[in-house]
Amino acid sequence: MPTARRKPRSAPPATPPRRSGRPRIGLALAGGGPLGAIYEIGALCALEESITGLDFCDCDSYIGISAGGFIAAGLANGMGPRMLSAAFIENSAPAPDSFDPAELMHPAWAEYGERLRLLPGLLKSAVWDHWMEGRSLMGAFERLGRALPTGLLSGDALEAQIRRQFALPGRSNDFRELGRRLVLVATDLDSGEAVPFGLPGWDDVPISRAVQASAALPGLFPPVKIAGRHYVDGALKKTLHASLLLQEGVDLLICLNPLVPYESDREHPLAQQMPARGQGPQETSIPHLVDGGLPLVMSQTFRSLIHSRLELGMKRYEHTHPGTDILLFEPDHRDAEMFLANTFSYSQRRHLAEHAYQTTRARLRRRAPKLQAALQRHGLSLNLEALNEPGRRLLSEPAATRTEDALRRLRAALSLLEARHA
Repeated sequence: MPTARRKPRSAPPATPPRRSGRPRIGLALAGGGPLGAIYEIGALCALEESITGLDFCDCDSYIGISAGGFIAAGLANGMGPRMLSAAFIENSAPAPDSFDPAELMHPAWAEYGERLRLLPGLLKSAVWDHWMEGRSLMGAFERLGRALPTGLLSGDALEAQIRRQFALPGRSNDFRELGRRLVLVATDLDSGEAVPFGLPGWDDVPISRAVQASAALPGLFPPVKIAGRHYVDGALKKTLHASLLLQEGVDLLICLNPLVPYESDREHPLAQQMPARGQGPQETSIPHLVDGGLPLVMSQTFRSLIHSRLELGMKRYEHTHPGTDILLFEPDHRDAEMFLANTFSYSQRRHLAEHAYQTTRARLRRRAPKLQAALQRHGLSLNLEALNEPGRRLLSEPAATRTEDALRRLRAALSLLEARHA
């Protein structure tokens, strides 16, 4: 059992030594559920292929929250963006690296059973309070809320799969054995404080368990118990927690944030294309977000809240760490395709990963002059030849299925018959 403990506030985190006198590069990855992981994989592939000298498996430090923690832990263990794409997007990686989306969909049976065991006693107490103590019926039955599960899905299968992946030769499930800083942020449910797993005092927790805790979105996954404390999603306090890397003195910090509020601008080309489920872009029939009902309203509200915190944090970092170049990459606010995608759907993951890859390349081209100057300060440069290469893709074109081939041949045969009998 890990013995995680609170790091004394007066003790600064130990900083890994600068390697080979080169600029220190940090990577900060925000959360966003499966959609966030898909976007970050596509964007990371585009960035690494378009920036000469950048290797995301060789950064000095990483910080990840929720889905970003899953990606950061993989990178810190030598799983490059293309390998993560094969494992998470294409399911073409060999076991145990190949990630089955069903791992996130296991019901939290243990949580259900534990809560059901409480129900008889709670029901008895509620009846007693109403009939013998004179409490109102609603007041007496309020205590039944304790019988509701704290999460619908179990994160245990995800933790087990990550543990198997990091048990392979050359990888480690121990923060202290990585040789580079990895920080995975979760929130202590009973205190509301952010907990930086991976920093001294919090580095004896297995990485797989810290990933599970950081991604435990309240209501969806039960809180994760570690050393007698319960932890939930790290995004409850901040969106990036980038200050934990900045205070270690990184020279270049690359940040990815997958979730942004949608900006309705129907004159912008991105706003003219909204995808149907499982299909490519098509003309939208939703002129206003309110017409999409509660799901779109709630999505916009959630994204606006977390993004406003990110904006405040980025402005503060400019003043507190003026010597660090900070590069933020995120979807275009007018990108309806990323906004309308189901955050917990895998049916479109190939299409969305390719979309993230191509839109990141497009944004790099638009920002090229400014980015080139910032990158050159750290021995990096834009690979304009790769960036401007036409037809460059993240994923190969999907091969036609046998069913599609059969239907195509059938339609051709029917057309031939109709032509002969015309």
